[in-house]
Amino acid sequence: MAIGAKLNREDFEQLVKSTNYSFDNDFDFLYDVYSVVVDGIYEVMESFQRKYNPVNHYIVIMYIINEYLFTTSMLKKDKLKDVKENDDFFNLLSSICADKYLTNEQLNYKSKSFINKFNPPVSTLDLYFNFILQFLQNNSPTNRYDNLIKDMLTKAFQMAKCILNLVVNGFETEAYSTWRTLHENECIIITLINNGKPVFDEYFKHIKYAFAYRGEIPSKEQTDAIFVDIKNEMKEHNLKSKDMKKFIEYGYLYKVKNLNELENFKLNFRDGVENAAGLKEYSKTYEYASEIAHSSPLLLYSKKTYYFGQTLINLYESFFRLESIFGFYYKNVVPAELYAKYEELKRVYLTQLHSIYRVYKRNFPAKVEQKYEKEENEKA
Repeated sequence: MAIGAKLNREDFEQLVKSTNYSFDNDFDFLYDVYSVVVDGIYEVMESFQRKYNPVNHYIVIMYIINEYLFTTSMLKKDKLKDVKENDDFFNLLSSICADKYLTNEQLNYKSKSFINKFNPPVSTLDLYFNFILQFLQNNSPTNRYDNLIKDMLTKAFQMAKCILNLVVNGFETEAYSTWRTLHENECIIITLINNGKPVFDEYFKHIKYAFAYRGEIPSKEQTDAIFVDIKNEMKEHNLKSKDMKKFIEYGYLYKVKNLNELENFKLNFRDGVENAAGLKEYSKTYEYASEIAHSSPLLLYSKKTYYFGQTLINLYESFFRLESIFGFYYKNVVPAELYAKYEELKRVYLTQLHSIYRVYKRNFPAKVEQKYEKEENEKA
Protein backbone atom coordinates (compact mmCIF):
# COMPACT_ATOMS: atom_id res chain seq x y z
CA MET A 1 0.00 0.00 0.00
CA ALA A 2 1.51 3.33 -1.05
CA ILE A 3 2.13 6.03 1.51
CA GLY A 4 -0.88 8.36 1.58
CA ALA A 5 -3.35 5.77 0.39
CA LYS A 6 -6.48 4.81 2.30
CA LEU A 7 -7.48 1.27 3.16
CA ASN A 8 -10.10 -0.12 0.81
CA ARG A 9 -13.50 -1.07 2.24
CA GLU A 10 -12.65 -4.77 2.57
CA ASP A 11 -9.29 -4.21 4.31
CA PHE A 12 -10.89 -1.66 6.61
CA GLU A 13 -13.62 -4.10 7.65
CA GLN A 14 -11.09 -6.86 8.32
CA LEU A 15 -8.99 -4.53 10.45
CA VAL A 16 -12.00 -3.39 12.45
CA LYS A 17 -13.04 -7.00 13.03
CA SER A 18 -9.53 -7.80 14.29
CA THR A 19 -10.10 -5.34 17.15
CA ASN A 20 -12.81 -7.69 18.54
CA TYR A 21 -15.37 -4.90 18.59
CA SER A 22 -18.77 -5.74 17.11
CA PHE A 23 -20.48 -3.21 14.89
CA ASP A 24 -23.04 -5.25 12.94
CA ASN A 25 -24.19 -2.91 10.16
CA ASP A 26 -22.06 0.12 11.12
CA PHE A 27 -19.11 -0.59 8.81
CA ASP A 28 -20.31 1.69 6.02
CA PHE A 29 -20.78 4.59 8.42
CA LEU A 30 -17.42 4.00 10.09
CA TYR A 31 -15.64 3.66 6.76
CA ASP A 32 -17.05 7.00 5.63
CA VAL A 33 -15.77 8.57 8.86
CA TYR A 34 -12.39 6.88 8.38
CA SER A 35 -12.10 8.21 4.81
CA VAL A 36 -12.79 11.79 5.89
CA VAL A 37 -10.43 11.50 8.88
CA VAL A 38 -7.54 10.18 6.80
CA ASP A 39 -8.05 12.85 4.13
CA GLY A 40 -8.02 15.49 6.86
CA ILE A 41 -4.85 14.09 8.41
CA TYR A 42 -2.99 14.11 5.07
CA GLU A 43 -4.22 17.60 4.29
CA VAL A 44 -2.79 18.94 7.57
CA MET A 45 0.48 17.02 7.13
CA GLU A 46 0.96 18.46 3.64
CA SER A 47 0.17 22.00 4.81
CA PHE A 48 2.89 22.24 7.47
CA GLN A 49 6.58 21.89 6.75
CA ARG A 50 7.67 19.49 9.44
CA LYS A 51 8.66 15.84 9.69
CA TYR A 52 5.74 13.49 10.22
CA ASN A 53 5.69 9.75 10.77
CA PRO A 54 3.82 7.60 8.23
CA VAL A 55 0.12 7.41 9.08
CA ASN A 56 -0.71 4.35 11.17
CA HIS A 57 -4.14 3.35 9.91
CA TYR A 58 -4.76 0.90 12.75
CA ILE A 59 -4.33 3.69 15.32
CA VAL A 60 -6.58 6.00 13.29
CA ILE A 61 -9.26 3.29 13.33
CA MET A 62 -8.87 2.76 17.08
CA TYR A 63 -9.50 6.48 17.69
CA ILE A 64 -12.62 6.33 15.51
CA ILE A 65 -13.97 3.16 17.12
CA ASN A 66 -13.48 4.37 20.68
CA GLU A 67 -14.82 7.87 19.98
CA TYR A 68 -17.86 6.39 18.29
CA LEU A 69 -18.55 3.87 21.06
CA PHE A 70 -18.15 6.45 23.80
CA THR A 71 -20.34 9.03 22.09
CA THR A 72 -23.14 6.59 21.32
CA SER A 73 -22.93 4.53 24.52
CA MET A 74 -25.85 6.34 26.17
CA LEU A 75 -28.14 6.35 23.17
CA LYS A 76 -31.05 3.97 22.76
CA LYS A 77 -30.97 1.81 19.64
CA ASP A 78 -33.89 3.62 18.03
CA LYS A 79 -31.98 6.93 18.35
CA LEU A 80 -28.72 5.58 16.92
CA LYS A 81 -30.00 5.51 13.34
CA ASP A 82 -31.02 9.18 13.51
CA VAL A 83 -27.64 10.17 14.94
CA LYS A 84 -25.73 8.37 12.19
CA GLU A 85 -27.72 10.26 9.58
CA ASN A 86 -26.99 13.60 11.26
CA ASP A 87 -24.32 15.54 9.34
CA ASP A 88 -23.32 17.52 12.41
CA PHE A 89 -22.59 14.31 14.32
CA PHE A 90 -20.62 12.89 11.39
CA ASN A 91 -18.54 16.05 10.96
CA LEU A 92 -17.85 16.46 14.68
CA LEU A 93 -16.81 12.81 15.04
CA SER A 94 -14.49 13.07 12.03
CA SER A 95 -12.95 16.33 13.22
CA ILE A 96 -12.33 15.06 16.76
CA CYS A 97 -10.67 11.85 15.54
CA ALA A 98 -8.40 13.70 13.12
CA ASP A 99 -7.41 16.20 15.84
CA LYS A 100 -6.67 13.45 18.34
CA TYR A 101 -4.58 11.44 15.92
CA LEU A 102 -2.53 14.44 14.81
CA THR A 103 -2.02 15.83 18.32
CA ASN A 104 -1.60 12.61 20.31
CA GLU A 105 0.39 10.65 17.72
CA GLN A 106 2.18 13.04 15.38
CA LEU A 107 2.64 15.96 17.78
CA ASN A 108 2.85 13.92 20.98
CA TYR A 109 4.95 15.64 23.66
CA LYS A 110 8.23 13.81 24.26
CA SER A 111 10.67 14.57 27.02
CA LYS A 112 14.34 14.19 26.11
CA SER A 113 15.32 10.58 26.70
CA PHE A 114 18.75 8.97 27.07
CA ILE A 115 17.67 5.51 25.98
CA ASN A 116 15.09 3.78 23.80
CA LYS A 117 13.04 0.62 24.26
CA PHE A 118 15.21 -1.36 21.83
CA ASN A 119 18.43 -0.74 23.76
CA PRO A 120 19.56 -3.93 25.60
CA PRO A 121 19.55 -2.32 29.08
CA VAL A 122 15.82 -1.80 28.52
CA SER A 123 14.77 -4.57 26.11
CA THR A 124 16.46 -7.38 28.06
CA LEU A 125 15.03 -6.22 31.36
CA ASP A 126 11.59 -5.80 29.79
CA LEU A 127 11.81 -9.33 28.38
CA TYR A 128 12.35 -10.61 31.91
CA PHE A 129 9.49 -8.51 33.32
CA ASN A 130 7.09 -9.80 30.67
CA PHE A 131 8.04 -13.43 31.24
CA ILE A 132 7.58 -13.16 35.00
CA LEU A 133 4.35 -11.16 34.83
CA GLN A 134 2.81 -13.54 32.29
CA PHE A 135 3.54 -16.47 34.56
CA LEU A 136 2.24 -14.73 37.68
CA GLN A 137 -0.94 -13.72 35.86
CA ASN A 138 -1.66 -17.33 34.87
CA ASN A 139 -0.66 -18.95 38.16
CA SER A 140 -3.30 -19.76 40.79
CA PRO A 141 -1.78 -20.61 44.20
CA THR A 142 -3.72 -22.91 46.50
CA ASN A 143 -2.77 -21.35 49.83
CA ARG A 144 -2.84 -17.81 51.16
CA TYR A 145 0.91 -17.62 51.74
CA ASP A 146 1.83 -18.36 48.12
CA ASN A 147 -1.04 -16.17 47.00
CA LEU A 148 0.32 -13.21 48.97
CA ILE A 149 3.80 -13.74 47.51
CA LYS A 150 2.26 -13.90 44.03
CA ASP A 151 0.30 -10.67 44.58
CA MET A 152 3.30 -8.81 45.99
CA LEU A 153 5.64 -10.03 43.23
CA THR A 154 3.06 -9.07 40.62
CA LYS A 155 2.80 -5.55 42.01
CA ALA A 156 6.59 -5.29 42.31
CA PHE A 157 7.24 -6.28 38.69
CA GLN A 158 4.38 -4.09 37.46
CA MET A 159 6.02 -1.13 39.18
CA ALA A 160 9.41 -2.15 37.78
CA LYS A 161 7.93 -2.20 34.27
CA CYS A 162 6.34 1.20 34.92
CA ILE A 163 9.72 2.61 36.01
CA LEU A 164 11.32 1.29 32.84
CA ASN A 165 8.62 2.91 30.69
CA LEU A 166 9.09 6.23 32.48
CA VAL A 167 12.85 6.14 31.90
CA VAL A 168 12.39 5.32 28.21
CA ASN A 169 10.03 8.29 27.88
CA GLY A 170 12.41 10.72 29.56
CA PHE A 171 10.66 10.99 32.93
CA GLU A 172 13.61 10.19 35.17
CA THR A 173 12.51 11.95 38.36
CA GLU A 174 9.09 10.35 38.14
CA ALA A 175 10.77 6.97 37.68
CA TYR A 176 13.07 7.62 40.62
CA SER A 177 10.19 8.44 42.95
CA THR A 178 8.31 5.34 41.76
CA TRP A 179 11.37 3.25 42.65
CA ARG A 180 10.76 4.41 46.23
CA THR A 181 7.44 2.50 46.28
CA LEU A 182 9.04 -0.50 44.61
CA HIS A 183 11.71 -0.50 47.33
CA GLU A 184 9.04 -0.47 50.04
CA ASN A 185 7.35 -3.43 48.39
CA GLU A 186 10.54 -5.48 48.03
CA CYS A 187 11.52 -4.80 51.65
CA ILE A 188 8.16 -6.16 52.85
CA ILE A 189 8.49 -9.27 50.65
CA ILE A 190 12.03 -9.94 51.91
CA THR A 191 10.98 -9.44 55.55
CA LEU A 192 8.07 -11.86 55.17
CA ILE A 193 10.09 -14.53 53.41
CA ASN A 194 13.08 -14.27 55.75
CA ASN A 195 10.89 -14.67 58.83
CA GLY A 196 8.36 -17.23 57.64
CA LYS A 197 4.93 -18.18 58.92
CA PRO A 198 4.82 -16.16 62.19
CA VAL A 199 5.36 -12.86 60.35
CA PHE A 200 3.11 -13.89 57.45
CA ASP A 201 0.28 -14.65 59.88
CA GLU A 202 0.83 -11.38 61.71
CA TYR A 203 0.89 -9.50 58.40
CA PHE A 204 -2.49 -11.02 57.44
CA LYS A 205 -3.86 -9.90 60.81
CA HIS A 206 -2.63 -6.35 60.26
CA ILE A 207 -4.26 -6.30 56.82
CA LYS A 208 -7.53 -6.94 58.65
CA TYR A 209 -6.64 -4.17 61.12
CA ALA A 210 -6.07 -1.78 58.21
CA PHE A 211 -9.47 -2.62 56.73
CA ALA A 212 -11.12 -1.89 60.07
CA TYR A 213 -9.18 1.37 60.46
CA ARG A 214 -10.35 2.50 57.00
CA GLY A 215 -13.95 1.57 57.75
CA GLU A 216 -14.06 -1.15 55.11
CA ILE A 217 -15.57 -3.89 57.29
CA PRO A 218 -19.39 -3.84 56.94
CA SER A 219 -20.18 -5.16 60.42
CA LYS A 220 -19.92 -2.56 63.21
CA GLU A 221 -19.74 -5.32 65.81
CA GLN A 222 -16.82 -6.95 64.03
CA THR A 223 -15.10 -3.60 63.60
CA ASP A 224 -15.49 -2.80 67.30
CA ALA A 225 -14.09 -6.23 68.25
CA ILE A 226 -11.06 -5.66 66.01
CA PHE A 227 -10.35 -2.31 67.64
CA VAL A 228 -10.46 -3.99 71.06
CA ASP A 229 -7.79 -6.42 69.82
CA ILE A 230 -5.72 -3.55 68.41
CA LYS A 231 -5.80 -1.60 71.67
CA ASN A 232 -4.94 -4.67 73.76
CA GLU A 233 -1.93 -5.46 71.57
CA MET A 234 -0.79 -1.85 71.62
CA LYS A 235 -0.92 -1.95 75.44
CA GLU A 236 1.32 -5.04 75.40
CA HIS A 237 3.94 -3.04 73.48
CA ASN A 238 3.54 0.11 75.61
CA LEU A 239 2.16 2.09 72.69
CA LYS A 240 -0.09 5.12 73.10
CA SER A 241 -3.30 5.91 71.20
CA LYS A 242 -1.38 8.31 68.92
CA ASP A 243 0.67 5.31 67.76
CA MET A 244 -2.34 3.40 66.43
CA LYS A 245 -1.81 4.13 62.74
CA LYS A 246 1.85 3.13 62.72
CA PHE A 247 1.05 0.03 64.80
CA ILE A 248 -1.57 -1.03 62.27
CA GLU A 249 0.86 -0.43 59.40
CA TYR A 250 4.04 -1.86 60.92
CA GLY A 251 3.03 -3.81 64.03
CA TYR A 252 3.59 -7.17 62.32
CA LEU A 253 7.32 -6.45 62.67
CA TYR A 254 7.12 -7.39 66.36
CA LYS A 255 7.16 -11.01 65.16
CA VAL A 256 10.47 -10.61 63.30
CA LYS A 257 13.17 -13.02 64.44
CA ASN A 258 15.95 -11.46 66.52
CA LEU A 259 14.07 -8.17 66.67
CA ASN A 260 16.20 -7.05 69.60
CA GLU A 261 19.29 -7.26 67.38
CA LEU A 262 17.99 -4.64 64.94
CA GLU A 263 19.78 -1.36 65.57
CA ASN A 264 17.50 1.60 66.40
CA PHE A 265 14.34 -0.37 65.54
CA LYS A 266 11.17 1.72 65.26
CA LEU A 267 7.68 1.22 63.86
CA ASN A 268 8.28 2.90 60.52
CA PHE A 269 9.72 2.00 57.15
CA ARG A 270 13.37 3.03 57.35
CA ASP A 271 14.06 1.89 60.93
CA GLY A 272 11.54 -0.95 60.77
CA VAL A 273 10.83 -2.69 57.45
CA GLU A 274 13.99 -1.63 55.62
CA ASN A 275 15.99 -2.49 58.73
CA ALA A 276 14.38 -5.93 59.07
CA ALA A 277 14.94 -6.61 55.34
CA GLY A 278 18.67 -5.95 55.73
CA LEU A 279 18.63 -3.09 53.21
CA LYS A 280 19.54 -0.17 55.45
CA GLU A 281 22.26 0.85 52.98
CA TYR A 282 19.43 2.28 50.86
CA SER A 283 18.27 4.57 53.64
CA LYS A 284 19.74 7.76 52.15
CA THR A 285 18.71 6.79 48.62
CA TYR A 286 15.18 6.21 49.90
CA GLU A 287 15.20 9.58 51.67
CA TYR A 288 16.35 11.29 48.49
CA ALA A 289 13.62 9.58 46.45
CA SER A 290 11.09 10.66 49.09
CA GLU A 291 12.08 14.30 48.60
CA ILE A 292 11.38 13.90 44.88
CA ALA A 293 8.08 12.12 45.56
CA HIS A 294 6.96 14.95 47.87
CA SER A 295 7.60 17.62 45.23
CA SER A 296 10.56 19.32 46.84
CA PRO A 297 12.61 21.79 44.76
CA LEU A 298 14.74 18.80 43.74
CA LEU A 299 11.83 17.66 41.59
CA LEU A 300 11.96 20.88 39.59
CA TYR A 301 15.68 21.56 39.54
CA SER A 302 17.45 18.26 39.03
CA LYS A 303 19.89 16.90 36.48
CA LYS A 304 18.26 14.38 34.19
CA THR A 305 21.55 12.54 33.66
CA TYR A 306 21.96 11.90 37.38
CA TYR A 307 18.46 10.54 37.89
CA PHE A 308 18.68 8.50 34.71
CA GLY A 309 21.75 6.67 36.01
CA GLN A 310 20.57 6.36 39.59
CA THR A 311 17.13 5.09 38.62
CA LEU A 312 18.53 2.37 36.38
CA ILE A 313 21.09 1.30 38.98
CA ASN A 314 18.45 1.13 41.73
CA LEU A 315 15.99 -0.64 39.43
CA TYR A 316 18.56 -3.26 38.46
CA GLU A 317 19.52 -3.89 42.09
CA SER A 318 15.88 -4.28 43.11
CA PHE A 319 15.32 -6.56 40.12
CA PHE A 320 18.19 -8.89 41.04
CA ARG A 321 16.77 -9.37 44.53
CA LEU A 322 13.19 -9.82 43.31
CA GLU A 323 14.25 -12.19 40.52
CA SER A 324 15.96 -14.37 43.11
CA ILE A 325 12.73 -14.52 45.14
CA PHE A 326 10.69 -15.23 42.01
CA GLY A 327 13.10 -17.99 40.95
CA PHE A 328 12.67 -19.75 44.31
CA TYR A 329 8.89 -19.33 44.11
CA TYR A 330 8.78 -20.50 40.47
CA LYS A 331 10.83 -23.61 41.23
CA ASN A 332 8.30 -24.70 43.85
CA VAL A 333 5.21 -24.35 41.66
CA VAL A 334 6.20 -25.63 38.19
CA PRO A 335 7.39 -29.00 36.87
CA ALA A 336 11.15 -29.57 36.73
CA GLU A 337 11.26 -29.39 32.91
CA LEU A 338 9.69 -25.91 32.94
CA TYR A 339 12.10 -24.71 35.58
CA ALA A 340 14.97 -26.04 33.45
CA LYS A 341 13.82 -23.75 30.63
CA TYR A 342 13.77 -20.84 33.06
CA GLU A 343 17.34 -21.71 34.04
CA GLU A 344 18.29 -21.47 30.36
CA LEU A 345 16.63 -18.05 30.12
CA LYS A 346 18.60 -16.96 33.17
CA ARG A 347 21.85 -18.28 31.73
CA VAL A 348 21.47 -16.10 28.64
CA TYR A 349 19.67 -12.99 29.83
CA LEU A 350 20.46 -12.68 33.52
CA THR A 351 24.15 -12.91 32.63
CA GLN A 352 23.68 -10.06 30.16
CA LEU A 353 21.81 -7.98 32.73
CA HIS A 354 24.60 -8.38 35.28
CA SER A 355 27.09 -7.19 32.65
CA ILE A 356 24.91 -4.20 31.80
CA TYR A 357 24.55 -3.37 35.47
CA ARG A 358 28.33 -3.38 35.99
CA VAL A 359 28.73 -0.97 33.06
CA TYR A 360 26.16 1.45 34.49
CA LYS A 361 27.62 1.19 37.96
CA ARG A 362 31.05 2.00 36.59
CA ASN A 363 29.93 4.81 34.25
CA PHE A 364 27.74 6.48 36.85
CA PRO A 365 30.12 6.53 39.83
CA ALA A 366 27.37 8.93 40.70
CA LYS A 367 29.18 8.50 43.97
CA VAL A 368 25.92 8.97 45.71
CA GLU A 369 27.43 9.51 49.13
CA GLN A 370 29.59 12.37 47.83
CA LYS A 371 26.58 13.94 46.12
CA TYR A 372 24.58 13.83 49.34
CA GLU A 373 27.45 15.29 51.34
CA LYS A 374 27.99 18.07 48.78
CA GLU A 375 24.30 19.02 48.79
CA GLU A 376 24.15 18.91 52.58
CA ASN A 377 27.17 21.24 52.73
CA GLU A 378 25.55 23.61 50.26
CA LYS A 379 22.38 23.67 52.39
CA ALA A 380 24.45 24.48 55.45
